[in-house]
Amino acid sequence: MVIGHNHHGEVTMISSSVFWRTVISGFIATFVMSMVAFIQGGLGLPVVDIGHIIVGSFNEVHVDEPYDILWGNVAYFMGGILLALIWVVFLSTRIPGNWFVRGLLYGVLISLVSGLVLSPLVSLAAGDWFGFFYLDTWVPGLLILAG
Repeated sequence: MVIGHNHHGEVTMISSSVFWRTVISGFIATFVMSMVAFIQGGLGLPVVDIGHIIVGSFNEVHVDEPYDILWGNVAYFMGGILLALIWVVFLSTRIPGNWFVRGLLYGVLISLVSGLVLSPLVSLAAGDWFGFFYLDTWVPGLLILAG
């Protein structure tokens, strides 16, 4: 059981069935986004390899670079699964609207947090600086669209 809070502030629990369906959904959604990130190159957009960026930040603090791309992708997929769990446990009952509007709002929220907080911190940890919303990259407008 996973504990969360509903929109009334009451403690709620999700069943193990809902937990595992959410984990599987988070994994599938992350996989789909990974494939979209790679095919963007065919559309003239930058290819964004999040696993590679994460492993770069892991290895930045080590002399011998002990982590390979597998660990960057594991971290990326764990992040996707956590985002799905955060939605189900904490946010799904708090965001108003029908399923489409709620999903759109959550996607915008994830993009804002990613572009404003996560990407700059991960890029800085990897020894580089992307800037907020990728504005300090070689193609900021395209990366915002691609991200």
